Amino acid sequence: MRSNARAEAAQIERPARWAIILGLAGLATLILVLADARPGSALPLKGTRITTTRTKLGTILADARGRTLYLFEKDKRGLSLCIGSCASYWPPVLTKGAPLASGGVKTPLLGTVKRSDGGLQVTYAGHPLYTFKLDTSRGQAKGEGTNFFGGEWYALATSGSRLDQQAAAVAGLPSSAANTGGGGYGY
Repeated sequence: MRSNARAEAAQIERPARWAIILGLAGLATLILVLADARPGSALPLKGTRITTTRTKLGTILADARGRTLYLFEKDKRGLSLCIGSCASYWPPVLTKGAPLASGGVKTPLLGTVKRSDGGLQVTYAGHPLYTFKLDTSRGQAKGEGTNFFGGEWYALATSGSRLDQQAAAVAGLPSSAANTGGGGYGY
């Protein structure tokens, strides 16, 4: 009987030993991962893709879903001034890593800026980028040339300049001639 008790005890102890060994191995792996998770050692996070789309305005910057990207004239020195309710209508283009360029977007013009809420916003040629809530499908640009939240909004060309300045440069006009403010009089 004694040998049966020992055999049963050994059968119970084996799975328990393996569970402890596996648990310790998992803990050791976790410690090594956490020890290597200091700044600069982690793998880069996936960045937001910035591309282009063709519209009636021409070729413009777009997000990966083809939504038009805008600059806000009120933004100064690369800092985003569209916060609160402004950001609900003009959502900032955020990223978790270095933004990625495709479709004619110039990688050296891509960058990021830290927002007041702590988010990392994509910039292009120093302009923080936004989408527009009323642009519901690929290539729409309902926000182009509008004036909301204390500043004007413009789609961007791949050069990094706003579209009306781009069009004026191609036509050989001063940039102020491209947006006359409506009314058809031009003065």
